[in-house]
Amino acid sequence: MPKAKDTALILVLNAGSSSIKFAVFDTDLRQEIGGIVEGIGGASTIKIADQSRAIPFIDHKSALSGILSSLAEHHYGLERFSAAAHRVVHGGRKLTAPVRLTPDIRVEIGNCTPLAPLHNPHNLAAINTLAELAPDLPQYASFDTSFHASNPEVATRYAIPRMIETKGIRRYGFHGLSFSSLVRQLPHISGEKLPSRLLAFHLGNGASLCAIKNGQSVATTMGYSPLDGLTMGTRSGGIDANAVLRLVEDNGLLRTKAILNHESGLLGLSGGKSDMRNLMLDPSADSAFAIEHFCYWSLRHAGSLIAAMEGLDAIAFTGGIGENALGVRARILRGLEWAGVRMNPDANHSHKPRLQAESSKVSIWVVPAREEETIAADALALIQAQ
Repeated sequence: MPKAKDTALILVLNAGSSSIKFAVFDTDLRQEIGGIVEGIGGASTIKIADQSRAIPFIDHKSALSGILSSLAEHHYGLERFSAAAHRVVHGGRKLTAPVRLTPDIRVEIGNCTPLAPLHNPHNLAAINTLAELAPDLPQYASFDTSFHASNPEVATRYAIPRMIETKGIRRYGFHGLSFSSLVRQLPHISGEKLPSRLLAFHLGNGASLCAIKNGQSVATTMGYSPLDGLTMGTRSGGIDANAVLRLVEDNGLLRTKAILNHESGLLGLSGGKSDMRNLMLDPSADSAFAIEHFCYWSLRHAGSLIAAMEGLDAIAFTGGIGENALGVRARILRGLEWAGVRMNPDANHSHKPRLQAESSKVSIWVVPAREEETIAADALALIQAQ
């Protein structure tokens, strides 16, 4: 049961296509409880406080109602929340900072749907549903794209005519909440000020790198969509535009979308495995090649981002692969020895947060992904500024 002093709590919601992650934070940003609904529209389950139940949720509205009911059962009723805060994947060119949600902001999030058709509709569904269920509860949003709003135009503009650019075709970058969390946490983990030139690796089923100079993003590997850049679990990463046009000619638009987003990456290279854990256990040549492809293109892009920062002072890994795949980290760090990087193998195998050897000119860190905490922190800052 929560402590009596915790009377103003923030409910954080992270809605996906068939899932909703949720967490409750106090005003000191301590997580009190959390969970996830998975399989919305099918064989759905809700997990909260290490308890899992099968409940048929037909849509996001019923799932959110189930979340609120389950929280109430654990003594977290709606009356205890001072705000709700949401992850929204795409804020477009206008929504470049955390905001309190108003009707106009909700319309603008909807306007960004063509830029993130697989994500924004589900984010907005959670926002609209909560507004129906708890109309007096203030809601806030943090955007995955906003961390990269500091990128210079030379980094975001594609070399295409202005008439196309006005339709929003530019590089946006993603995983911003993860990178923002990393920037916030690293000084506390290291006991030092944030390094001036930090190369951040968010490696998971989705993966991207970010060049962070003096705390701000100056370049990143994802572009117009989360498809670009690194080899990912099921996404192709970078691919020549004419190759995409050829795929469309041969297979049609919808089939090509499925190929590039859901059948490519590690899955396509290995012949059926998208999870790095399974690939590393599989002795086949295809799995070994998929891992090497992932590491090779991570290194290729790392070199580009080091150039964008004009040097390198620190590296930080986050995300499921970045935090847990020791072999992948080791392969990438060996490939960066030309930049003065030296890894301590014992620290890597012991899951230490600090990985550099004494001879390394570059500090190396592992930082846990805490996106929900960052969303809560963004909302709390807006509340306190009112």
